[in-house]
Amino acid sequence: MVDVVEAMVDGGKATAGPPLGPALGPKGVNIGQVIAKINEKTKSFTGMKVPVKVLINEDKTFDIKVGTPPMSALIKGELGVNSGAHNARTEKVGNLTLDQAKKIADMKQDDLLGADLKAKVLEVAGNCVSVGVTIDGKDPRDFTKAVKAGEYDGQF
Repeated sequence: MVDVVEAMVDGGKATAGPPLGPALGPKGVNIGQVIAKINEKTKSFTGMKVPVKVLINEDKTFDIKVGTPPMSALIKGELGVNSGAHNARTEKVGNLTLDQAKKIADMKQDDLLGADLKAKVLEVAGNCVSVGVTIDGKDPRDFTKAVKAGEYDGQF
């Protein structure tokens, strides 16, 4: 039987304090080793909350499964902004380049439903609507129409 401990941790900065320490303590694993492994696996998500699962085997060995931060956190992280727009209809907090949108699609690739990079970038564009971010200088809805019309076909 495998015990599972799930938590949201700061990328690269997990500690033995809550939420992980109290959950792992009764399981009998080496908390220091678990924390070190989590920090190693989440360092690329520094500054973001990352979902983590610790799978603890009967012999007290463990595996770490790292999810990816929410899409909105990746968008804000890529732009270096702390929060999205308060009113996404009227306020814009930043502009993603097509390359940045592709990078986010790559980071989230396992969680996205799109069949190819183009479809996954369109999923990123959908999230940009609610965060208040433009893509390639365009409203995300206009960007989506342009991609579907073939204007960006040479860039995928």
